Amino acid sequence: MDRDNLVKMANRIASFFEAMPTEAEAQQEVCNHLRKFWAPTMRAALVEEIDAGGAPGLHPLVRAAATRLRADLLAPGA
Repeated sequence: MDRDNLVKMANRIASFFEAMPTEAEAQQEVCNHLRKFWAPTMRAALVEEIDAGGAPGLHPLVRAAATRLRADLLAPGA
C-alpha cells in the first residue's frame, strides 16, 4: 500500500480520537482502531515508516500511539 495513503488514513483516525479526555486514551483508541480495521501488513508498514524516520506529516498522536503501544499494534493475531 502507498505509504502516503497510510499516513493520510492514520491522520484522519487521529483527528477523530484527539477529542478523547486524555492523551493516553486517545493513543489507546487510535491503536484499537488500527488493530480492528487495518490489515497487519498495513500496521507493519506504518511502524516501519516511523522507524525509518519517515512519515512526514504524520499526526503526532499516531506517532505517539505507534511508539507507546507498538507491541499491541503489531501483536500476532491482532
